[in-house]
Amino acid sequence: MTGASFQYRLPARLLHWGMALLVLATIPAGFVMIQDGIGRPLQNALFLFHKNVGVLLLLLVLIRAAYRLRHPPAPLPANIPGWQRMAASLSHVALYALLILMPIAGYIRVKAGGFPIESLDALGLPPLVPRSDPLAETAKTLHYYGGIAIAALLAVHIGAAAQHGLLRRDGVFSRMWPPFGARTR
Repeated sequence: MTGASFQYRLPARLLHWGMALLVLATIPAGFVMIQDGIGRPLQNALFLFHKNVGVLLLLLVLIRAAYRLRHPPAPLPANIPGWQRMAASLSHVALYALLILMPIAGYIRVKAGGFPIESLDALGLPPLVPRSDPLAETAKTLHYYGGIAIAALLAVHIGAAAQHGLLRRDGVFSRMWPPFGARTR
């Protein structure tokens, strides 16, 4: 069978690429916003963007996980070695875990630190964690190292996708690309 026979459904592809764009925007924003000397207006804008997109990403990853439970991914082509199947499975589990952990750690860091999350505050949602500097610092550390981990994992994910799409041309990349168009399965 060709790679197109194994293509993901349109909602899965839209969620994947929409989240990819948001995550790939929030990672550099997160690392830049904590640098000294970038200027307060830019820093404030990046914090505002990063926090509120994080809320959106948590919502989207929960929708995506629920969708994936109801619509399991199409099987990989038969010619994919077992070790690659295992690596793909483990990396996807790790990505989902980090995509859930990162917004939660960010939320705890912000709310325990006594700062606003404008999108949630506008909805009138009360903080789910108490004001606590030690809790905020722990969540900040977890969020920082989680950011490094997710950036590294995404680099591996993108590298594997490029390897399948550009070098092997075995249909794995075309399962998720293009983000629009008819599904053949």
